[in-house]
Amino acid sequence: MKMWGFGNGIHHYFSKIRRQHHNQLLGRLFSSSAAFGPPPSRPLRRVVVTGLGLVTPLGCGVETTWKCLTAGQCGVRAITPEDLKMDGFDKDIQLLTFDQLASKVAAIVPCGSNAGEFNEALWLNSKDHRSIARFIGYALCAADEALKAANWLPSEQNEKEKTGVSIGAGTGSICDILDASRIICEKRLRRLSPFFIPRILINMASGHVSMTYGFQGPNHAAVTACATGAHSIGDAARMIQFGDADVMVAGGTEASIDALSIAGFCRSRALTTKYNSVPEEASRPFDCGRDGFVIAEGSGIMVLEELEHAQRRGAKIYAELRGYGMSGDAYHITQPHADGRGAILAMTRALEQSGLHPNQVDYINAHATSTPLGDAVEANAIKSVFSTHATSGSLALSSTKGAMGHLLGAAGAVEAIFTVLAIHHGIAPLTLNLTEPDPVFSNDFMPLTASKEMIIKAAMSNSFGFGGTNSSLLFSSIS
Repeated sequence: MKMWGFGNGIHHYFSKIRRQHHNQLLGRLFSSSAAFGPPPSRPLRRVVVTGLGLVTPLGCGVETTWKCLTAGQCGVRAITPEDLKMDGFDKDIQLLTFDQLASKVAAIVPCGSNAGEFNEALWLNSKDHRSIARFIGYALCAADEALKAANWLPSEQNEKEKTGVSIGAGTGSICDILDASRIICEKRLRRLSPFFIPRILINMASGHVSMTYGFQGPNHAAVTACATGAHSIGDAARMIQFGDADVMVAGGTEASIDALSIAGFCRSRALTTKYNSVPEEASRPFDCGRDGFVIAEGSGIMVLEELEHAQRRGAKIYAELRGYGMSGDAYHITQPHADGRGAILAMTRALEQSGLHPNQVDYINAHATSTPLGDAVEANAIKSVFSTHATSGSLALSSTKGAMGHLLGAAGAVEAIFTVLAIHHGIAPLTLNLTEPDPVFSNDFMPLTASKEMIIKAAMSNSFGFGGTNSSLLFSSIS
């Protein structure tokens, strides 16, 4: 027995020596000094739009919003002290704050239980929704519509793992921050909600959509000011092209109608102040009477999908996302460079990626927010990129912010959806309140003042944000 034990020990000893020697050989073979081969090459995958969802000041739902937009209706109204979301503050403080606001107009999502209204009881007020701030609720509502339109509610594990979410916001829930500050000032810190942090984190819009549907693909949230929605969609498309996902729920959301947000933008002199008595005329992109943007709220979500994946399951395809251009002004925290070089770069890069010639673009949904400098700079940039195609009148151009103000982090996504709908329905929407066009326009180079039925095979959506961040998305009909 002792001899057997000794022999067995020798066997294990030499086995260990052989394993060590083998590992040393492998280590030399795959050592850091050895050159790696190239990573696997991937074919470029085409990305299409198969679902749309909207929550806007014109109404809740794609059909409601599009109908109002193309008919020339306006979602801007006068604000009241109740709109400032200061319920926890003394009434006198609420009224004083309201009186000190230079801008008293906003584009607010209509709420209620009727068709075309955002149902707060459903999306915000149940006891299970204590961690859901308004901007998250808007995203959940828009995502629900988009996923149902795409008929994409997967139950198989592998399908959930290949479905991701990319939803950003510009500011998150500022009203929650204001209310938390009040609690600190009142020396009642123990009253602070344990859900305070989850309510203000911008990535929680993506997180809640992911958790609601069990999507385990990329979970992403861009924060690039007013270009957020466009960047979220463009980034999602890249994730599909690279193979990280087959389907992405992408867009932007914002709920910034509150005392602190309005006051902050007033102090930066970004908001309109001349039209408090006539709010429906306050947002006037490209017009000589513009004096700042109208703050707005809402959400736009689209379902992006790899082309062959969509075709295999017989999905309805609205358009193809062909180009995504990005750039930085590297100039000023809020103002674009006078030569529009950032906008030019973004549009040019989207065109180059798409493989389309500028003359093949039929419509542009401009970023134009109704600010004196920004609108003119973008118009000149469009002339620079599209040249005679723009000045001849062949290129239709409009800014839909005249109808519903500036949705900040949601604007790029909502306007990208309008661009897709323009292709799908063959209607270029109008620019509201354009009565005296800026001198940058002349002859046939003129924004639309009425919705126009036309064949739209390719269309671009521009989004530019504070910090000099720019994004252009180029969509086309599927071919």
